[in-house]
Amino acid sequence: MRNKPYFKWIKLAIASIIFILWVVWIGNYWFLLGYPLVFDNYITKKIPWGFWKKRKDGKKPSAIVEWIDAIVFALVAVYIINIFLFQNYKIPTSSLEKSLLVGDFLFVSKASYGPRMPNTPIAFPLVQNTFSSNTNIKSYLDWPHWDYKRLKGITNIKHNDIVVFNFPAGDTVPFKANNPDFYNLSMIKGIQEAQINSNLMPTAPFSSDYERNHYFMNIGRRIIYSDPQKYGEVLARPVDKRDNYVKRCIALPGDVFEVRHNQVYINGEAVENPEGLQHNYLIKTDGTTLNDRFYERMGVSVADRGGMYGNDFYVPLTKDKAELVKDMPFVQSITMDEDIPNNSGLQVFPYSSDYNWSRDNFGPLTMPKKGETVEINIKNLPIYERVITAYEGNKLRVKDGQIFINDELATSYTFKMDYYFMLGDNRHNSADSRSWGFVPEDHIVGKPILVWLSLDKDKSFPSNIRWERIFKLVHKD
Repeated sequence: MRNKPYFKWIKLAIASIIFILWVVWIGNYWFLLGYPLVFDNYITKKIPWGFWKKRKDGKKPSAIVEWIDAIVFALVAVYIINIFLFQNYKIPTSSLEKSLLVGDFLFVSKASYGPRMPNTPIAFPLVQNTFSSNTNIKSYLDWPHWDYKRLKGITNIKHNDIVVFNFPAGDTVPFKANNPDFYNLSMIKGIQEAQINSNLMPTAPFSSDYERNHYFMNIGRRIIYSDPQKYGEVLARPVDKRDNYVKRCIALPGDVFEVRHNQVYINGEAVENPEGLQHNYLIKTDGTTLNDRFYERMGVSVADRGGMYGNDFYVPLTKDKAELVKDMPFVQSITMDEDIPNNSGLQVFPYSSDYNWSRDNFGPLTMPKKGETVEINIKNLPIYERVITAYEGNKLRVKDGQIFINDELATSYTFKMDYYFMLGDNRHNSADSRSWGFVPEDHIVGKPILVWLSLDKDKSFPSNIRWERIFKLVHKD
């Protein structure tokens, strides 16, 4: 059949259908101008696509040339698959224990929520932002830069979905110090420096927490930029090249999110907690030291084993595991840890004493929703500042207590995108939205659907392979 002349027309018809459907999906009909290339590849063959492999003597190209050809084809195929279909992701931290474990390798579906067209289309596949963790050589070109566009997806994000997204506070990164994020690090360093050098403390009180935060952050920024030996080069990254994070989506656009005594409430109603939800517990023993066997029985990784203070231990546990510990003969008491607001305004987002929240007592906070308008003032500006500037690209300044957006006096703001609130299941060992706020829709990468490999970093090969997790589907809970 391959020698029949009509066979090439059949192949062209299949390729044409796929090409046209792809163009319709993307929504950019300028790509139809590339159809003659498809036609030529199957019918006219006027363009010598394989010219670089041909030899003058007509012999078969060398093995090196064929290897290069195969590698280039594979890289292009992987690049296209990573943009439109799925990509691989490895769980680096314990923030989603026990739902996802450190060392889980995931297939992340880009089609579930709709793939994004890349902001940086010229990039090396399989590499997120730099070629290695030890070098700051970028794996992408800054130009050309495309604006945000998301294609039609299979579904929308729902409550309790596990979601992979680009780190919102990762737009500016000191290469050698990326935890905490640049903005929190700047504030911490600025406050520390002002405490050491009293000349840096202003003589008059701050007019608002917005003014306070920016004052200390500016001091901290100068420290970070002036010491590249310690903090590394400070890098700016576009949205699609910020580090990938994975958390559980707790609140959707328009939801009112709140935490009361470690229990999450959405729109005033307590939510059903994920099955593997963990909190830190304070365990008081009779002097017995918790050993490796205890931690292994409780399923606590080496990285998650908390501090020891005399006969007290901080251990992340599920509710069921906490009940088991409670009945152990050497345990005198076990209580769930809880952060209480301390009036400093420096515990959690938005880092303002006007919002006296903590990790375990947070909110209520309404999620920004595309098209909705909110009143803005000096009090709530710390909540919306990054939405207005970093995420939606506006110029903002404050003068004499008044807010100016794009040089116009503003008392309200209309959101251009939807925003989400992400939490880790390992609630006391997770850097999440309680630390850096909302996740914009243009930062959403995809939905994990399958664990294709899982390696326990606390064990050696072959016992480190978690066979029971291989090809395990990722569920909501």
